[in-house]
Amino acid sequence: MSAFLDAALEIAHGAAAILREGRGHAEQVDFKGEVDLVTEWDRRSENYILSGLRSAFPDHAMDGEESGFDHVASDYVWAVDPVDGTTNFAHGLPVFAVSIALLHLGRPIVGVVVDPVRDEFYTAEAGAGAWLNGRPIHVSRTSDLAVSLLATGFPYDLRTNPDNNISHFVNFALRSQAVRRIGSAALDLAWTAAGRFDGYWEYRLNSWDVCAGALIVAEAGGLVTDARGGDHYLDGSSIIASNGLIHEAMLQVLREGEQAPRPGANGA
Repeated sequence: MSAFLDAALEIAHGAAAILREGRGHAEQVDFKGEVDLVTEWDRRSENYILSGLRSAFPDHAMDGEESGFDHVASDYVWAVDPVDGTTNFAHGLPVFAVSIALLHLGRPIVGVVVDPVRDEFYTAEAGAGAWLNGRPIHVSRTSDLAVSLLATGFPYDLRTNPDNNISHFVNFALRSQAVRRIGSAALDLAWTAAGRFDGYWEYRLNSWDVCAGALIVAEAGGLVTDARGGDHYLDGSSIIASNGLIHEAMLQVLREGEQAPRPGANGA
């Protein structure tokens, strides 16, 4: 384990402990948009993480969901989501995570996702594999979209933006075994890496939502692209992560929509 990963994991565990303390006690809930929440525990968690990272790596830049980019000039940037799944957390739903990633020259090289409720920690380093609680993990081997379990999410502006992923949700629901919406992109990706989901897609996220999880999927043997099959999934426009075996079928559904083949149709 590198010094980068060792420090990130230790700090993420500390933040997870803060969230366990705050679970069910989110009293100060503010709105960043119509449906985008932030709690005092988001801020406590982020302050703890950034303080720890700055102490360990004073020359590195920081990009936190609540505090933003600190504009330090560095080839290394830490992308921090202190509570991925804040809406769940604020409502007492036990599905949320701490996500920390280190990017070097714009590409993730370290990823940590900690699930405080299940006491699960997912880690990855570029070129060194992916791990769940210290044991190697691998994506699923499901090769048929029709029997795949997928995950997705919806953007915060779904009430006002017609490009809100709802039509894609319907199209995938009709072409897969099932689609789940758990409310945490970091866990969607981590669970895809661990083979619990076969694939995941979402639109209009932020880099701190996906940097860690995307690396974990890739290091677990999966494939991560944008909705066009390219490599711009860190810019927030779109991300598609899968076991690789159903990736092209997922891209086809996104491209063709209602015209994409359904199970049992035309020999499919």
